[in-house]
Amino acid sequence: MVSSDQRRRQLARDKFQRQQQRREETRRRTRRLTAIIASSVAVVAVAGVGTYLVLGGDDASAEASPAPSPSKSGSSEPPMKIDEKAAYTMSLTTSQGDIGIAMDAAKTPHTTNSFKSLADKGYFDGTKCHRLTTEGIFVLQCGDPEGTGGGGPGYTIPDENLDALGEAGANGAVTYPAGVVAMANTGQPGSGGSQFFLVYKDSELPPTYTPFGTMDKAGLKAVKKIGAAGTEDGAPDGTPKAAVTIEKAAVDKS
Repeated sequence: MVSSDQRRRQLARDKFQRQQQRREETRRRTRRLTAIIASSVAVVAVAGVGTYLVLGGDDASAEASPAPSPSKSGSSEPPMKIDEKAAYTMSLTTSQGDIGIAMDAAKTPHTTNSFKSLADKGYFDGTKCHRLTTEGIFVLQCGDPEGTGGGGPGYTIPDENLDALGEAGANGAVTYPAGVVAMANTGQPGSGGSQFFLVYKDSELPPTYTPFGTMDKAGLKAVKKIGAAGTEDGAPDGTPKAAVTIEKAAVDKS
């Protein structure tokens, strides 16, 4: 017969084992999701050709994928022209509905300035949102003019506002709440370019992706609908089944 003390000790051991298992599963998921979101936007000039660092796979290993740069390779970010004290809105007219994004210029001046510069040039017009994730993290990723995950503007911008979502938990992640819009990167500091992701359901990620805006209600509803449709092949990470094209992007003072 098992005594009450033995039973309590057994329950404690079982609880500890479950906790350890959950923590390990969380660590594995975080590593995998970092690889999913870490997108090819850092540019390395090699013999006049932009080489984009692409992260992928469960082990988050990196491989170089050469591609021509959409703009002059090795160029610097645009000169600061925005009013950092003003409010800005990025308006995306897409094939799946309009998405309005309130931008925080005071906390993300480099990001806001870069998006305005690119939008003013029509950089995003006619581009596709190339990636949707539907498991673990829930994001729609856009901003690659090539639609392959390997495109960028030919320059990188610094990370900003990384403490906005609080301190990371024991699993090294914070919650990016539904509605947040953040920069994609290669997993390396200061490697953001033009690719960004729209969170349509609370998602846990490392606090290494610049959160620079918040979708309006109509925009979030549209992205949720895209997420609900899933990917073309039903995989948790792939091309959206409901194809999304940014027909027009504009950044203006609110």
